[in-house]
Amino acid sequence: PHGRSPPTTQHILFSLLPHQTSPDAQSKSSDMTTVPMDIVNDLFLRLPAKSLVRFRALSKPCYHLINSPDFISSHLTRVLQTNDHLMILLRGALHLYTVDLDSLDTLSDVEHPMKRGGPTEVFGSCNGLIGLSNSPTDLAIFNPSTRQIHRLPPSPVDLPEGSSTRGYVFYGLGYDSVNDDYKVVRMVQFKRDPDDELGSSFPYEVKVFSFKMNSWKRIESVLPPIQLLFYFYYHLLYRRGYGVLAGNSLHWVLPRRPGLIAFNIIVRFDLALEVFDFVRFPEPVANGDVDIQMDIGVLDGCLCLMCNYDHKYVDVWMMKEYNVRGSWCKVFTVHKPKSVKTFAFMRPLVYSKDRDKVLLEINNTKLVWFDLETRKLSTLRIKDCPSSYSAELVVSSLVLGCKGDLDNIKIRKEQRDKEARESKMLQNRMISCQKDSSWSYKQKQENRQRRAGRNRKEE
Repeated sequence: PHGRSPPTTQHILFSLLPHQTSPDAQSKSSDMTTVPMDIVNDLFLRLPAKSLVRFRALSKPCYHLINSPDFISSHLTRVLQTNDHLMILLRGALHLYTVDLDSLDTLSDVEHPMKRGGPTEVFGSCNGLIGLSNSPTDLAIFNPSTRQIHRLPPSPVDLPEGSSTRGYVFYGLGYDSVNDDYKVVRMVQFKRDPDDELGSSFPYEVKVFSFKMNSWKRIESVLPPIQLLFYFYYHLLYRRGYGVLAGNSLHWVLPRRPGLIAFNIIVRFDLALEVFDFVRFPEPVANGDVDIQMDIGVLDGCLCLMCNYDHKYVDVWMMKEYNVRGSWCKVFTVHKPKSVKTFAFMRPLVYSKDRDKVLLEINNTKLVWFDLETRKLSTLRIKDCPSSYSAELVVSSLVLGCKGDLDNIKIRKEQRDKEARESKMLQNRMISCQKDSSWSYKQKQENRQRRAGRNRKEE
């Protein structure tokens, strides 16, 4: 009101530090010594989760604000509405990486306690969380922004009577908005004979993990038509075993198999009711070519259906109103790029900020922007990116909380310092051994020479 410019983000952050003033001039320090928490709250809501984890150290009020459930919820709501601070999670052969969609120059290695020396599967992304799996009994929910992890209690997979081996395992991670709960679905199918994939029936098991209850529950009753998913669907293509989240349900696509299944099916699992059902295809697809290859995904929060015609082009359909068949709409078609040999897999990930492009993943090896007007493709180049990877879109959130992170920074630093000291000691020991070995060899040579000299004198 008096002609002064409003405080900048830099001013506010400096004012929050203990015994600090604004960097510009002492004259402003009196205005900035106390910043109303509503301004701090509004500022912090605009920041990525990684920054907020660090900013908890600014002061006790900041620490309690950032850790509060209300702030975590508000921050997530804003991120989902604005699409700010989006990350791409890349899974290479053995490692996980993240890169900010708005800044592709810095590829960060994702360290997580699930590392075992082998590949860790990522079976979904939801509200900043990802599902991790080393095996059907070694699962976790992980937040790559805060590095917080929740290991799921092991739930055994018991072979039913008459079954000789476990078949495929289907996973899904989703948020049940009705019950405010994060859930993991695990579906296991078994074989009565390892060499018989066309038997009359195969036992199955469906279990649901509730984060709120921190326990598993077995789904005992499954509708007979749904059993087709477990009885006949064995030749899983990449990613079809992972559930796609939309409309408070997880979805799997069941392609037809000649002689067994005469049509394609989308199966959904309602996370609130914990029951299975079907999603009907768009009429032109349902009544058209039965030999098309189908996949599902999610774009803009809506369920998408990708229809691949002989690896030449892909039609992308979007269900604008969930579970309303008439709301299916074909939004765009992508033709096989000249730069790829095959066009076996494609799925949309996200719209650009101006919504004139869509980010596509192709064949688990390439990310490209598809211009909706010109229909041209341009490769998204990520510095130091592995040559082959699968991609998941992850929002920057504080879900799972971050209280343990700040407290563990010192412990992790001490552990790293200890490992560095041990490595240095090992190097010094090796150098010392090499020197001792060299000195010993030199001594032996001198002793041989002295003995030879004495022998010559005696002769």
